[in-house]
Amino acid sequence: MTKKLQAIRGMNDILPSDIKVWQQVESIIKETVASYGYQEIRFPIVEDTSLFKRTIGDATDIVEKEMYTFSDKNGESLTLRPEGTAGCVRAGIEHGLLYNQKQRLWYMGPMFRHERPQKGRYRQFYQFGVENFGMENPATDAELILLGARLWQKLRISEKLELQINSLGSKECRDNYKKILIEYFSQNLDKLDSDSQRRLNTNPLRILDSKNPEMQDLIAKAPDLLEHLDDESKKHFEELTSILDQAKIKYVINPRLVRGLDYYGMTVFEWIDVTKEGAQNAVCAGGRYNSLVSQLGGQETPASGFALGLERLIELSKTNLKPKQQTILYLITTEKTVTNGMLLAEELRDKLQNYCVICDAENTSMKAKFKRADKSGADMALVFGEDEMINNEVTIKYLRDNVDQKTIKLIEITNCLV
Repeated sequence: MTKKLQAIRGMNDILPSDIKVWQQVESIIKETVASYGYQEIRFPIVEDTSLFKRTIGDATDIVEKEMYTFSDKNGESLTLRPEGTAGCVRAGIEHGLLYNQKQRLWYMGPMFRHERPQKGRYRQFYQFGVENFGMENPATDAELILLGARLWQKLRISEKLELQINSLGSKECRDNYKKILIEYFSQNLDKLDSDSQRRLNTNPLRILDSKNPEMQDLIAKAPDLLEHLDDESKKHFEELTSILDQAKIKYVINPRLVRGLDYYGMTVFEWIDVTKEGAQNAVCAGGRYNSLVSQLGGQETPASGFALGLERLIELSKTNLKPKQQTILYLITTEKTVTNGMLLAEELRDKLQNYCVICDAENTSMKAKFKRADKSGADMALVFGEDEMINNEVTIKYLRDNVDQKTIKLIEITNCLV
């Protein structure tokens, strides 16, 4: 028996019935980031595996468990991108966009992680991200948060999201804090789950991000990173919160917020869906990663950014959005008027560029054609039969309004429809 072909588990089709909401959300995002001076960049879906191992970190779940990695015909190890920042930085270095320059870049597209599919979390998922380079001051971090707040306002979901912020500090204070964490968790080794025990000496900060309910009390009592920041890191974080306060952006300081990727330092933040309980409630997350460019072979370059999951954002936004409905004209031809009808459709598309013109040239009954016209969502059907062609006319039948049909000269049609 032939196997039934279907999409791979966790990799979903987006059907025409859903795509209008996607397009509207994407359009609002693009308009918003453009107003802040961001420009689009596109980079490959497949990258050298070492790019992600060097940036994300060998001891992260993404590298250890979730990456789609394979060998090509030349024996090179390649990986479907699990996130966008690493590829964006690689492209920036390769094409000379970053050194001694200030860049604001955005990207959008599919990412891939092999994890257990659930609502809002898939193996192929869509992400939008912004990255900026060459700007080190906390005002840049604040602007990323203000950009997000403006986007939520446009999507009318501000009341559903809570901003959580933290500082991971400089590398020096972070390294010192890791030693303190290792000592604390080592004294409570029997209370750590297997993942946390494995991370203890490789990436102890990630233990703070554990969602294991049995470990939450232990994590809550762990030493606080904010109490171990150096003066420079404290000043950076205080300036950030001062800007947010003056901009009247509400936030919660979460000292356990560490982010799942190794390259972050200083500011980190997440926008959390407060309408949803459980671990998978982050809609947008980001922060500062000043060491990443040099880590990949570029010059020392300050950088920060964020990424948001489009599936979760659309799920939050869709009840608030009403996609603009394009006026649809359904042009019905007969067997003898097909060619002239198609030419008429082309003329209408030239003159009515905001309209959708569907030309039905199928050799079926008029009854079937009108059924298809109604199913298409068309506002009106334009009948172009043999009599209409001879007399240079078209008959307009209104499908949604209680208006009598009428026959007009072709020369009058655009004036009649506009």
